[in-house]
Amino acid sequence: MKNILTQFSRLFVGVLFIISGLIKLNDPVGFSYKLAEYFSEPVFNMPFLEPLALALAIILVILEVVLGVMLLVGYKSKITIGSLLILIVFFTFLTFYSAYFDVVKDCGCFGDALHLTPWQSFTKDIVLLFFILILFFNQKLIKPLFTTQKTNFTVYASVVLCAFMAVWVLNHNPIKDFRPYKVGTNIEKGMEIPEGAPKSVVEMIFIYKVNGVDKEFSEKDLMNIPEGATFVDRKDKVITEGYVPPIHDFTMTKDDSDYKEELLKESKLLIFVTYDLKLSAQSGMEKLEKLSQEAKAKGYKVIAMTASGADEIAKAKKQFGLNVDFYFCDATTLKTIERANPSIVVLHNGTVIQKVHYNDIKDLKL
Repeated sequence: MKNILTQFSRLFVGVLFIISGLIKLNDPVGFSYKLAEYFSEPVFNMPFLEPLALALAIILVILEVVLGVMLLVGYKSKITIGSLLILIVFFTFLTFYSAYFDVVKDCGCFGDALHLTPWQSFTKDIVLLFFILILFFNQKLIKPLFTTQKTNFTVYASVVLCAFMAVWVLNHNPIKDFRPYKVGTNIEKGMEIPEGAPKSVVEMIFIYKVNGVDKEFSEKDLMNIPEGATFVDRKDKVITEGYVPPIHDFTMTKDDSDYKEELLKESKLLIFVTYDLKLSAQSGMEKLEKLSQEAKAKGYKVIAMTASGADEIAKAKKQFGLNVDFYFCDATTLKTIERANPSIVVLHNGTVIQKVHYNDIKDLKL
């Protein structure tokens, strides 16, 4: 019985780590955004780690996959299981912190393929911790599946293949796109809220300064605010989260007007997506004006979308000779649309028909 439970734990933990790691390895940039969220001020306040988020993301996801492989083939079980235990304790702490303090809405455990609430993520890690502890206390039952030579080859091959996959997706697009803006998605439909969908329950909270201290009051408490208190701010507290459409916060703003309804009706719309012009790759930006001219000659309307300010837009236009109009959109939304900075998206009547990394402009079919 003990051996059966141990071998089941081995299979369950190994497969889950490999699947979870490969999903994130498919999109390490997206996982790095999640790590950067943990490093930000509202959470752990470790901004010095934010520039290292991508490197840490790649290391963690490769480690996750390789440890899963090592466990399945029985490679150095003591080191493997000890590493798994350390990793799951670390992840369990992160997910508990996220859930208890409500600071990160989605841990990114399975990337964009499967979104878990903070408490669901914590529960998943507790289950994994349980099975890893079974492995920890029964290490002697974990035997290699193959000869030493074949076992070593399998582990080394998994490291090489993971590293190759990481380099590939960083220089192209994710192999499988799980995001709300994947090819075939109609953006307008993605923003729709179905009839009868649950609505958010929001409570207005009023902040007043009372004897030099900021205090919160609900609408019911407004009649009991102490004399002499001064109003500071008002905020909305979400009591129950309602239905949130897959696509939200999508705008195409220019000169304080949102043109998305008009632009999403264009039959041929080519968009340069660059969430931050200061961070955009120069080699990619240098290719855009030539592409713009080719697309316009074929009847396309060409625009750019960014979260950068007017000064950065003017600087980029001058530096790269860009003759396109820039429209504002939230940086988080633009990062969700495409990972490369810059990248190219082609729409037909609001439906995404092509998305390419700036290294793959030659693959565009205009």
